[in-house]
Amino acid sequence: MPGLPRPHDDETTLLLAFVAQQRDLVATAAHGLTDDQARATPTASALSVGGLVKHVAAMERSWMGTVLQRPQPSGAEDDAYGDGFVMDPDETLDDLLADLARAGAETEEVVRGLPLEHPVPVPDAPWFPSDVAAWSLRFVLLHLVEEVARHAGHADVIREQVDGATWYGLMAAREQLDLGPWVQPWTPDGDGAAA
Repeated sequence: MPGLPRPHDDETTLLLAFVAQQRDLVATAAHGLTDDQARATPTASALSVGGLVKHVAAMERSWMGTVLQRPQPSGAEDDAYGDGFVMDPDETLDDLLADLARAGAETEEVVRGLPLEHPVPVPDAPWFPSDVAAWSLRFVLLHLVEEVARHAGHADVIREQVDGATWYGLMAAREQLDLGPWVQPWTPDGDGAAA
Protein backbone atom coordinates (compact mmCIF):
# COMPACT_ATOMS: atom_id res chain seq x y z
CA MET A 1 0.00 0.00 0.00
CA PRO A 2 1.66 3.24 -1.10
CA GLY A 3 1.77 6.33 1.10
CA LEU A 4 -1.86 7.37 0.64
CA PRO A 5 -5.07 5.42 0.15
CA ARG A 6 -6.79 5.69 -3.19
CA PRO A 7 -9.74 8.09 -3.38
CA HIS A 8 -13.22 6.58 -3.15
CA ASP A 9 -16.66 8.07 -3.74
CA ASP A 10 -18.19 5.78 -1.12
CA GLU A 11 -17.64 7.21 2.37
CA THR A 12 -17.54 3.83 4.12
CA THR A 13 -14.90 2.56 1.71
CA LEU A 14 -12.88 5.76 2.13
CA LEU A 15 -12.95 5.63 5.94
CA LEU A 16 -11.99 1.95 5.94
CA ALA A 17 -9.17 2.73 3.50
CA PHE A 18 -7.75 5.36 5.85
CA VAL A 19 -7.94 2.99 8.85
CA ALA A 20 -6.27 0.27 6.74
CA GLN A 21 -3.56 2.66 5.61
CA GLN A 22 -2.69 3.63 9.18
CA ARG A 23 -2.74 -0.06 10.21
CA ASP A 24 -0.40 -0.74 7.30
CA LEU A 25 1.99 1.93 8.58
CA VAL A 26 2.24 0.03 11.87
CA ALA A 27 3.01 -3.18 9.95
CA THR A 28 5.54 -1.32 7.79
CA ALA A 29 7.42 -0.19 10.90
CA ALA A 30 7.83 -3.89 11.75
CA HIS A 31 9.10 -4.90 8.30
CA GLY A 32 12.27 -6.99 8.47
CA LEU A 33 12.58 -7.00 12.26
CA THR A 34 13.58 -10.11 14.15
CA ASP A 35 11.44 -11.12 17.13
CA ASP A 36 14.10 -9.76 19.49
CA GLN A 37 14.22 -6.44 17.64
CA ALA A 38 10.40 -6.26 17.69
CA ARG A 39 10.52 -6.67 21.51
CA ALA A 40 13.20 -3.99 21.95
CA THR A 41 12.32 -0.88 23.95
CA PRO A 42 15.07 1.54 22.82
CA THR A 43 13.43 4.77 24.00
CA ALA A 44 12.53 6.15 27.41
CA SER A 45 9.09 4.54 27.14
CA ALA A 46 8.28 0.85 27.57
CA LEU A 47 6.86 0.64 24.04
CA SER A 48 8.17 -1.75 21.39
CA VAL A 49 7.21 -2.19 17.75
CA GLY A 50 5.87 -5.70 18.47
CA GLY A 51 3.93 -4.46 21.47
CA LEU A 52 2.34 -1.72 19.36
CA VAL A 53 1.35 -4.25 16.67
CA LYS A 54 -0.29 -6.32 19.41
CA HIS A 55 -2.03 -3.31 20.97
CA VAL A 56 -3.43 -1.97 17.70
CA ALA A 57 -5.05 -5.34 16.92
CA ALA A 58 -6.57 -5.54 20.42
CA MET A 59 -7.68 -1.90 20.38
CA GLU A 60 -9.40 -2.30 17.01
CA ARG A 61 -11.21 -5.42 18.27
CA SER A 62 -12.25 -3.58 21.40
CA TRP A 63 -13.78 -0.76 19.36
CA MET A 64 -15.64 -3.21 17.15
CA GLY A 65 -16.90 -4.88 20.33
CA THR A 66 -18.17 -1.49 21.46
CA VAL A 67 -19.82 -0.92 18.08
CA LEU A 68 -21.60 -4.27 18.40
CA GLN A 69 -22.28 -3.68 22.12
CA ARG A 70 -20.45 -6.84 23.18
CA PRO A 71 -19.60 -7.12 26.89
CA GLN A 72 -16.26 -5.44 27.56
CA PRO A 73 -13.58 -6.45 30.09
CA SER A 74 -13.75 -4.85 33.49
CA GLY A 75 -12.16 -5.12 36.92
CA ALA A 76 -9.17 -7.46 37.05
CA GLU A 77 -9.05 -7.71 33.26
CA ASP A 78 -8.55 -3.94 33.06
CA ASP A 79 -5.48 -4.31 35.29
CA ALA A 80 -3.81 -6.23 32.43
CA TYR A 81 -4.20 -3.27 30.02
CA GLY A 82 -0.48 -2.48 30.07
CA ASP A 83 0.33 -6.10 29.21
CA GLY A 84 -1.41 -5.52 25.88
CA PHE A 85 1.54 -3.34 24.86
CA VAL A 86 4.11 -6.07 25.59
CA MET A 87 5.29 -8.65 23.08
CA ASP A 88 5.58 -11.75 25.25
CA PRO A 89 8.56 -14.13 24.94
CA ASP A 90 6.34 -16.85 23.41
CA GLU A 91 4.88 -14.49 20.77
CA THR A 92 6.36 -14.03 17.31
CA LEU A 93 6.20 -10.92 15.19
CA ASP A 94 4.80 -12.97 12.30
CA ASP A 95 1.94 -14.17 14.52
CA LEU A 96 1.23 -10.64 15.78
CA LEU A 97 1.21 -9.26 12.23
CA ALA A 98 -1.16 -12.03 11.11
CA ASP A 99 -3.44 -11.16 14.04
CA LEU A 100 -3.31 -7.48 13.07
CA ALA A 101 -4.44 -8.43 9.55
CA ARG A 102 -7.27 -10.54 11.01
CA ALA A 103 -8.37 -7.63 13.21
CA GLY A 104 -8.49 -5.44 10.12
CA ALA A 105 -10.63 -7.97 8.27
CA GLU A 106 -12.95 -8.18 11.29
CA THR A 107 -13.27 -4.39 11.36
CA GLU A 108 -14.15 -4.32 7.68
CA GLU A 109 -16.80 -7.02 8.16
CA VAL A 110 -18.43 -5.21 11.09
CA VAL A 111 -18.38 -1.79 9.40
CA ARG A 112 -19.69 -3.07 6.07
CA GLY A 113 -22.70 -4.52 7.89
CA LEU A 114 -23.84 -1.25 9.47
CA PRO A 115 -24.75 2.27 8.35
CA LEU A 116 -22.28 5.02 9.25
CA GLU A 117 -25.02 6.62 11.37
CA HIS A 118 -25.24 3.49 13.57
CA PRO A 119 -25.19 4.69 17.20
CA VAL A 120 -22.25 3.50 19.30
CA PRO A 121 -22.51 3.92 23.08
CA VAL A 122 -19.72 6.07 24.48
CA PRO A 123 -17.53 3.84 26.66
CA ASP A 124 -17.48 4.56 30.39
CA ALA A 125 -13.94 5.84 30.86
CA PRO A 126 -12.61 9.05 32.42
CA TRP A 127 -11.14 10.23 29.11
CA PHE A 128 -14.47 10.05 27.25
CA PRO A 129 -17.21 12.66 27.64
CA SER A 130 -19.88 11.80 30.20
CA ASP A 131 -22.45 14.12 28.62
CA VAL A 132 -22.61 12.22 25.28
CA ALA A 133 -24.64 9.00 25.17
CA ALA A 134 -23.59 7.74 21.74
CA TRP A 135 -21.33 8.44 18.81
CA SER A 136 -21.90 7.34 15.26
CA LEU A 137 -19.96 4.55 13.59
CA ARG A 138 -18.50 7.31 11.40
CA PHE A 139 -17.12 9.01 14.52
CA VAL A 140 -15.59 5.71 15.71
CA LEU A 141 -13.88 5.18 12.34
CA LEU A 142 -12.46 8.70 12.44
CA HIS A 143 -11.23 8.00 15.95
CA LEU A 144 -9.61 4.76 14.72
CA VAL A 145 -7.76 6.72 12.03
CA GLU A 146 -6.49 9.07 14.75
CA GLU A 147 -5.56 6.40 17.28
CA VAL A 148 -3.90 4.01 14.85
CA ALA A 149 -2.00 6.95 13.30
CA ARG A 150 -0.71 7.94 16.74
CA HIS A 151 0.55 4.40 17.32
CA ALA A 152 2.05 4.26 13.81
CA GLY A 153 4.04 7.35 14.75
CA HIS A 154 5.20 5.68 17.96
CA ALA A 155 6.23 2.59 15.98
CA ASP A 156 8.09 4.72 13.43
CA VAL A 157 10.17 6.46 16.10
CA ILE A 158 10.91 3.20 17.92
CA ARG A 159 11.90 1.46 14.68
CA GLU A 160 14.32 4.23 13.81
CA GLN A 161 15.90 3.79 17.24
CA VAL A 162 16.22 0.01 16.75
CA ASP A 163 18.17 0.04 13.49
CA GLY A 164 17.97 3.47 11.87
CA ALA A 165 15.31 2.43 9.36
CA THR A 166 12.84 5.09 8.28
CA TRP A 167 9.35 4.77 6.86
CA TYR A 168 10.03 5.62 3.21
CA GLY A 169 12.83 3.08 2.93
CA LEU A 170 10.78 0.45 4.73
CA MET A 171 7.76 1.11 2.51
CA ALA A 172 9.91 0.89 -0.63
CA ALA A 173 11.33 -2.45 0.54
CA ARG A 174 8.04 -3.92 1.74
CA GLU A 175 6.11 -2.88 -1.37
CA GLN A 176 9.05 -3.41 -3.73
CA LEU A 177 8.66 0.14 -5.01
CA ASP A 178 11.14 2.00 -7.15
CA LEU A 179 11.02 5.54 -5.79
CA GLY A 180 13.84 6.74 -8.00
CA PRO A 181 16.83 8.58 -6.60
CA TRP A 182 14.90 10.02 -3.65
CA VAL A 183 14.48 6.87 -1.56
CA GLN A 184 16.45 3.66 -1.48
CA PRO A 185 14.63 0.52 -0.24
CA TRP A 186 15.60 -0.58 3.26
CA THR A 187 17.96 -3.53 3.48
CA PRO A 188 18.98 -5.44 6.63
CA ASP A 189 22.53 -4.08 6.34
CA GLY A 190 21.55 -0.42 6.01
CA ASP A 191 18.53 1.89 5.99
CA GLY A 192 16.88 2.98 2.79
CA ALA A 193 16.74 6.72 3.25
CA ALA A 194 16.09 9.85 1.31
CA ALA A 195 19.02 10.77 -0.89
